[in-house]
Amino acid sequence: MTEALIWWSVGVYLVAASLVALLSRRSSVPDMAGYFLGGRRMNGFVSAMSYSATTYSAFMMVGLAGLTYRGGVGALGFEIVYFAGVSLVAVFGPKFWFVGRTYGFVTPSEMLSHRYDNKWVAVAVALASCVFLIPYAAVQLAGVGYLLSGATNGAVSFTTGAVLATAVAILFSFVAGIRSVMWTDTLQALVMIFASTLVAYLVIDSLGGIAMLFETLATEQPQSLVVPGIGLFSFVTFLGLTIPWFFFSLSNPQVSQRLFMPSSLRAMRQMLLGFLVFGLIYTLVSVLWGFSALVAFPDLESADLATPTLLGSNHVPPILGAVVLVGILAAAVSTIDSIMLTLSSMVARDVYANLKAGRTDQRQLVAGKIVIPVIALLAYGFAELELDLIAILSVAASSGLVATVPAIIGAFYWRRGTAAGALASVIGTSVFVLALYATGNALLGLPAGIWGIIVATALFVGVSLLTRPPSRIADEFMAIATPCERPRPAN
Repeated sequence: MTEALIWWSVGVYLVAASLVALLSRRSSVPDMAGYFLGGRRMNGFVSAMSYSATTYSAFMMVGLAGLTYRGGVGALGFEIVYFAGVSLVAVFGPKFWFVGRTYGFVTPSEMLSHRYDNKWVAVAVALASCVFLIPYAAVQLAGVGYLLSGATNGAVSFTTGAVLATAVAILFSFVAGIRSVMWTDTLQALVMIFASTLVAYLVIDSLGGIAMLFETLATEQPQSLVVPGIGLFSFVTFLGLTIPWFFFSLSNPQVSQRLFMPSSLRAMRQMLLGFLVFGLIYTLVSVLWGFSALVAFPDLESADLATPTLLGSNHVPPILGAVVLVGILAAAVSTIDSIMLTLSSMVARDVYANLKAGRTDQRQLVAGKIVIPVIALLAYGFAELELDLIAILSVAASSGLVATVPAIIGAFYWRRGTAAGALASVIGTSVFVLALYATGNALLGLPAGIWGIIVATALFVGVSLLTRPPSRIADEFMAIATPCERPRPAN
């Protein structure tokens, strides 16, 4: 795959995606809900493709393939646990949708602020999300850098790839907000799934077929087929990686915010089913990519080079390799877009508006747009550190974000939950996880991924029991969130 072919492919993608983004402006509404939620009118198919493209970013074809290369079949189990966690959307999705429509929530942190009747809950959740999601956005930029550099044998530098992804993400975010992101996501998701599946088939065929692939693994890399194996995974490591991933759909605001967007509960169900089908196929493809790279190139310097090396090899036809490369680039840009838009909406709605009381919806929108490039530049600066193993860095971000999970669950199911409990849980757990990662990511032999949910739950429950709950608001909120109530949404 030549450098010229890659740039031509990227150019075609940019033109096509830009046209889709510009067309999406026709239905955009110039307010916070319109810009950041698509006016709450997104249909099921677009929502499913966008949810898929946002979730399955550079993490999958670069990160999960790399995790498979290094840790073997345990990586499949790791991702299946995330799949199990998506069941949380079936439980909490309708509740988010009902309260979002009734109260006009734009961000998950605004929802928690209302439920616990305390503006500082929104501020704390927004700031904690920035702390952990900006590095996660940087992971996507790094994925693009590794991808372009590895596929061209260094002809395109890591920095060039990261700068390209940053610029494209800012462009798509500004065109029409979440509408342009979701429509370009739909294009990107379709390219991702068809191209990557076809190329996976061709790579495996070039290695002698699926039976020969696993026979070679059993003979030359037997540890890769053992659970948990002798490489990356141990039982404790597996738990530390999978527990935060199980709660991803609730803890990551760029995902949970999408539960406010579908036009109806039917559209939400379509979103969930479409995502599950997409995700199962893409998970299997990514794991097979990792195994294929392990057989073809068993001595790579970095596991994150597994997919880029395959794409630049003779095992992949250059044209198809370029299409897959563009698909992964597009997926990474989708995730960065979603993170930038979510964080900017949280800063504007939950920090700026609360600290500057009385600001109008239009001023919040302006503030949100100003924040977008700031977040992008911070993520780019973090990406330039070129930290290793994308999958583990992704989980590190989720380890901190689980700080919000007890407060979210308590908002719908525990009337006794209080603002003090939510604040203690979010702030205390965030500080604890950061300290743990700064000092080696282990306490009593357990990683931050395990400690995070334990500490968050203990703080939320303990402090809530010692303080007085906002009973009237809690009762009203929980009644509206119950699907069988069928409340009439506010206009």
